[in-house]
Amino acid sequence: MNLKTVLILLVLALATIFALVCVLLTRGVKPASCEPQSLSSQGGEHSDQSLVFADLTPEEMGQVVRYLQRSLGVPLVDAYNANPSDNCIYYIDVQLPTKAEVLGFLDRGGRRPPRQALAVVYFGNQPDPNVTEYVVGPLPKPTTHQDITVQKYGGKLPYHRRPVLDAEYKLIAGYLRRTAFPTALTFLNQVFGYDGTNLAAMTTAPRGFQSGDRNTWCALFHNVSGYFLHPVGLEVLVDHSSLDVSQWRVRKVFYNGQYYGDLVQLESEFKQGRVKVDPVTRAPPDGGFSSMQPRAAPRAPFPLQYEPHGPRYSVRNNQVVSQAWSFAFGVNVNTGMRLFDIRFKGERIVYEISVQDAISVYGSNCPGGMSTRYMDGSFGIGRFTYPLVRGVDCPYSATYVDTHYLAQSPNPRINKNSICIFEQNSGSPLRRHYSNLQSLYYGGLTNSALVLRSVATLGNYDYVWDFIFYQNGAIEAKVQATGYLSSSFLYGDGLDYGNRVGDHTLGTVHTHSINYKVDLDVGGRSLGDVSFSLLCLSLITCYRQSSDLGHNWFLKIAS
Repeated sequence: MNLKTVLILLVLALATIFALVCVLLTRGVKPASCEPQSLSSQGGEHSDQSLVFADLTPEEMGQVVRYLQRSLGVPLVDAYNANPSDNCIYYIDVQLPTKAEVLGFLDRGGRRPPRQALAVVYFGNQPDPNVTEYVVGPLPKPTTHQDITVQKYGGKLPYHRRPVLDAEYKLIAGYLRRTAFPTALTFLNQVFGYDGTNLAAMTTAPRGFQSGDRNTWCALFHNVSGYFLHPVGLEVLVDHSSLDVSQWRVRKVFYNGQYYGDLVQLESEFKQGRVKVDPVTRAPPDGGFSSMQPRAAPRAPFPLQYEPHGPRYSVRNNQVVSQAWSFAFGVNVNTGMRLFDIRFKGERIVYEISVQDAISVYGSNCPGGMSTRYMDGSFGIGRFTYPLVRGVDCPYSATYVDTHYLAQSPNPRINKNSICIFEQNSGSPLRRHYSNLQSLYYGGLTNSALVLRSVATLGNYDYVWDFIFYQNGAIEAKVQATGYLSSSFLYGDGLDYGNRVGDHTLGTVHTHSINYKVDLDVGGRSLGDVSFSLLCLSLITCYRQSSDLGHNWFLKIAS
């Protein structure tokens, strides 16, 4: 045995002895704990100053309603049952203080701005019907209200500009069922097997093409699950401009490519054999191809997200705090998610990021589809922010927060678990390098991000709203569209306006435009407000499943 061999054996023996000593010394040491981290280890502290941005509590909403009921001097009807000729409260939301007031409080030790509410009231029972906006305060016990309508809009708001209440939609449906449809029962029975319940109407917007119009196209569908994909070819234009429901009229009717003056004319021509009928097979109750039921059960459970030491963020009241980020959040009843006082490593970089509106413009050779320009803020993006499903809409381990709103009712309502907060691993490294030149080493960093999410369902569409905060100081505002598309009846040159998604269903070409407000404070306040609009090019739908294409759009800001 030569000297080299002896030295190698000696080194191996020493290494073995060292390893055994290490094992003996570490025996009995308590393993790493899986207890949740304390807030101090998460790198930030909560502050009650974030409450300056807080949404109204149910108690505050109730106080405002009771104040208006006793202070406006007119009877207020429950908007849920209101006629167009009634007075009612449309909605109540927080009236946020000005930025100057808030920063004086947050940064310079000024007094906390008074807490106020914004109340929008429909006055239909007046000689001059109008819509009026009031600032009510101070909360929690209001004593004053100020009419800000002229200051805000430059004049009074005419009553015909008011968004349609749920009660008015119910009146339109009742008018069709009790007044309009009975004038064409032979046609409806023989063509659609109409029994009073098997047709559903989807309304379009806007309500006309000139100021003062209040005419709505009502497109008829088979009343089944996912009815948005089962048009029958009949569309009715209802004039509901009069405050007297008995004066409402059908102004025009469209069936299978032909226009008629009203349903009476359609019925008459049908009886004379002058209407071209395109029979539509009645859809099964579950909708058939439009059903949301899975076609097959998953072969194995889906992967789950795991946090070995619990969440690395904390949520208290309306504030989220993590190792690098802190921000306040809320939900506007009309526009949805909004974030304030966003700080990265303690420094404010954004004063406000908020959704402003989601607009979809459709094209079709049917009157309802060709005239549709939905502005979802007018329906209430925040109001329709519904509960989230654990493990599907958000991870099981996410933190879930309830939201409250008051709209078209004197009573506050709650959407439970309608916001979720979670941290996610992107599945790819933030940075990494494997060196095999000169020296051998590896360096890498996991890429995780903090996510705030809500999902709003506006009729056929479901919008998944994400605000994503990255370790490198970037913020991403992203929206994904899913749900169902709004379809038209397929006839004639319909394929020039989209693709076939059913035997008589046209997936119509459409454009989405998403608008955000971004008020940047990077390095100071000089940048000010910026309004970003994400315009998505025309999309031709070409699918046979019940969900939409799953469009993804995002706006990213790097600090």
